[in-house]
Amino acid sequence: MSKLTPSATAAALPTLPAWRHELPRDAITREYRFADFQAAFAFMCRLALYAEKYDHHPEWFNVYNKLSITLTTHDAGGLSQRDIDFARHADAVFAAGKS
Repeated sequence: MSKLTPSATAAALPTLPAWRHELPRDAITREYRFADFQAAFAFMCRLALYAEKYDHHPEWFNVYNKLSITLTTHDAGGLSQRDIDFARHADAVFAAGKS
């Protein structure tokens, strides 16, 4: 997996408006909030299955109803298409849980 070019990163970021680009690490981050711990943990479980299937594991931190996710591809030295795909998947799972 190769690192995204600056133009590819610039094109991808507007498609992920809830995510923040951390330039020093070339990573993206987002915080999700849920009704309670059970809902947050269920979301994490769904993402864990995706992470295993695609062998791309997020950095995440959970406290009660909040989950913070940071995505970067360490082997590539920054953002890769895997990070963008994971973020899109996480957003889709989150949106589906709200309906």
